[in-house]
Amino acid sequence: MTAAPMVFTWNGEALLPRHPRIADERLVVGEIYRCDVIEERSIATHSHFFASLHDKWMSLPDHLAIQFPTPESLRKHALIMTGFRRERKFVASSEKEARKLAAFLRPQSSEDDYAIISLHGNVVVEWKAASQSRKAMPEKGQFQRSKVAVLEYVDDMLGIEKANAA
Repeated sequence: MTAAPMVFTWNGEALLPRHPRIADERLVVGEIYRCDVIEERSIATHSHFFASLHDKWMSLPDHLAIQFPTPESLRKHALIMTGFRRERKFVASSEKEARKLAAFLRPQSSEDDYAIISLHGNVVVEWKAASQSRKAMPEKGQFQRSKVAVLEYVDDMLGIEKANAA
């Protein structure tokens, strides 16, 4: 398992570790280490995403509102359909067994309650949404890409055209 990134504060002359004991355990004095700046996403962009998604969910036409009873189900569907997903494939001994397996697959926890499951002969494919938690998507750009993809996907569902960039 990969260790969590260490956090440092720049004081104008040196990078000071937030947790010196961990730095002492993981770093060797005199060694050279490459560093990269990872900009964490802001609370403002996080809040904007969920507020925008909620507003779009509130404007779903009836046939889509039935399919997506909560903003969370809409978000997870959009994440899956835009490629921000986890995939599992199961190969069964027959099509009949694959149907049984597909019927058996269900959420593993209350946080993991939305999945798209498809059958292809004796193969069952399960897609679940990737997590957008700060731990799963710590980088600002990573979350931003998923945010834009989800909002654009929902706009397409609603028939909202993108403003032309001029």
